[in-house]
Amino acid sequence: MSFASLGLCTPILEAVANQGYEKPSPIQAQAIPAVLEGKDVMAAAQTGTGKTAGFTLPILERLSKGPKVRANQVRALILTPTRELAAQVGVNVATYSKRLPLSSAVVFGGVKINPQMMRMRQGADVLVATPGRLLDLYNQKAIKFDQLEVLVLDEADRMLDMGFIRDIRKILAVLPKNRQNLLFSATFSDEIRQLAKGLVNDPVEISVTPRNAAAPTVKQWIHPVDKKKKPAVLAKLIQEKKWKQALVFTRTKHGANRLTAFLEERNIKSAAIHGNKSQGARTKALANFKSGEVRILVATDIAARGIDIDQLPQVVNFDLPNIAEDYVHRIGRTGRAGAEGQAISLVCADEYKELTAIERLTQQILPREEVFGFTPAIKLAESQPLRPLKAKKPKKPKKPRIEHKDGQRSGDSASGHRTASKKPQSRRTNSASNDNKPQGRKPQKNKPTGTGNKSRKPRTSA
Repeated sequence: MSFASLGLCTPILEAVANQGYEKPSPIQAQAIPAVLEGKDVMAAAQTGTGKTAGFTLPILERLSKGPKVRANQVRALILTPTRELAAQVGVNVATYSKRLPLSSAVVFGGVKINPQMMRMRQGADVLVATPGRLLDLYNQKAIKFDQLEVLVLDEADRMLDMGFIRDIRKILAVLPKNRQNLLFSATFSDEIRQLAKGLVNDPVEISVTPRNAAAPTVKQWIHPVDKKKKPAVLAKLIQEKKWKQALVFTRTKHGANRLTAFLEERNIKSAAIHGNKSQGARTKALANFKSGEVRILVATDIAARGIDIDQLPQVVNFDLPNIAEDYVHRIGRTGRAGAEGQAISLVCADEYKELTAIERLTQQILPREEVFGFTPAIKLAESQPLRPLKAKKPKKPKKPRIEHKDGQRSGDSASGHRTASKKPQSRRTNSASNDNKPQGRKPQKNKPTGTGNKSRKPRTSA
């Protein structure tokens, strides 16, 4: 199958050919015809499968045959969870539309809003945006959706993980009802399907990669190592293996900064990219990494979304992720388009639980290799025999909320407290009717105690 057989016009085919692509990937072969037919699509696709071109190419084909975009209007809206992914998708759109009379724009937070407002005065056939900045621009009347034809939610699973569901619902509420909807996600979780119910209509469902599976061309293994020795082990691997380019994942922003400083002290050119960095710093770090000026890019999971580098040879898990699915997302940065890649994880004894979850999710025991001179003092426990993954049970419908009685705390029923009986209620009623009586506490009579005839003094107010 060729791109020409999918019904794309000559300018798009030339742009694709200039990028060196000859045959569509499985996700492209299925998604492009469905989008061209105007159908709603739900596609499960991991990073590196070519999904961006899977929706970009047919959208450009459809828009090229439509009316000219008006001022402040948008004809196709692509929502992404992070700035980096928005920028990357924007580059793809601009590349493939170079020979078409179409315009595109990218808007995200972390930079000044005024230039974006000025840009949107011309309108954009394709707008790539993060949810928060899009709402800001809409509320300032810089963006209108009267001409909107297509909505794309890219990496919808990550949007939900990052808490964008409220913003997404606000955006959906102001869009025209008559539109084409495309939803792309790594998996079709229960939460994604719940979101899809109010979004897509009779969608074509596409799933081209086994769930939670990495590309077969990626070689995976772990190095058992003590937690405090991880930076030294990483530096040793970089220098001895002569890695020219590696993407390293840490669990925290501060951890990324500390590791970058450690590597820089050893003359290993490195840069960190995470949420606390300014947009300018993140863009510069990514550009330097792509150009080869920076050898090691240290990133957190969220910031790494949108990092799209051809032939990235190594991905290193300096810290294992808390969520096993993120392991698959991480190592999906290497081994793209049939190329070979390596995924190396530095694992300490404290991360045994995370390692077990990853091995169970991917249904494979990761090989172990000790680094010479760094035998861990605290041994990493052996992997358990793999158990097959159980299918998730459908969630039980929530019980109808029971209205609480007067005087009962709202959480009493949920916490297992008994409901107030009639007797205490009547007692409270009686006390309520005697409002005119003094409410002060009666002085207690002197009572003998077990230790002597000491009397208890009445409490006095401070």
